[in-house]
Amino acid sequence: MKVALFVPCYVDQFYPGAAIATLQLLEKLGVEVHYPKNQTCCGQPMANSGYEHLTTGCNNLFVDNFSGYDYVVCPSGSCTLHIKEHLHSPEKEDQAIEIRKKVYELTEFLVDVLKVENLQANFPHKVGLHSSCHGLRGLKISQMSELVAPDFNKPAHLLNMVQGLELITLGRQDDCCGFGGTFCVVEEAVSSKMGKDRVDDHLEHGAEYITSADLSCLMHMEGILRRQNSNVKVIHVAEILNHYSHE
Repeated sequence: MKVALFVPCYVDQFYPGAAIATLQLLEKLGVEVHYPKNQTCCGQPMANSGYEHLTTGCNNLFVDNFSGYDYVVCPSGSCTLHIKEHLHSPEKEDQAIEIRKKVYELTEFLVDVLKVENLQANFPHKVGLHSSCHGLRGLKISQMSELVAPDFNKPAHLLNMVQGLELITLGRQDDCCGFGGTFCVVEEAVSSKMGKDRVDDHLEHGAEYITSADLSCLMHMEGILRRQNSNVKVIHVAEILNHYSHE
């Protein structure tokens, strides 16, 4: 299995540890991982701002970088969903279509493709899991609570394999954190209030860490936690799944 690692620009710039953890975790699971070095932004910020017609260069470069692999794996639900739904290249549309079929968010790749049932990891802490809107309602990596349907949660399924980890139950498991990309800029007050409510739910239930498959959400909540001088930390799900301590 030949897998390309797609690292979003904000992960590369602000949270490289999550990308490193993703690489190490995949390699531990026997995956041949490649990192196309010319990759840049996938174009999501422009598209979300109404300028999708300006993403042609990003799209063409993405196709050039990620064609020819069995799978493309990304530690970000929002960027994965953008590629799945918006990657187009008029000159190379057949290749773009193939990539859209092969791109996976990390936890859905581990559960649906690798079918992981055992992880050598430990993380002795109380952890709150934030389900991002893109992952929940776009990629459907967990079930929406308003539906009368069988429950499932792919990140939680993996986290429950981690020794010592206590996954807390939140009061409102599906709430948006308020980040929303450019939404947090154009609707700052609303975004901040939503973020505080989301953080409060984790704090009220005793979380020591907040985790998610989307670092953009975690970055938003981390800012709120820091302003509150909280000891609660944020951590990407890959960093927990890759964590092993001899303590």
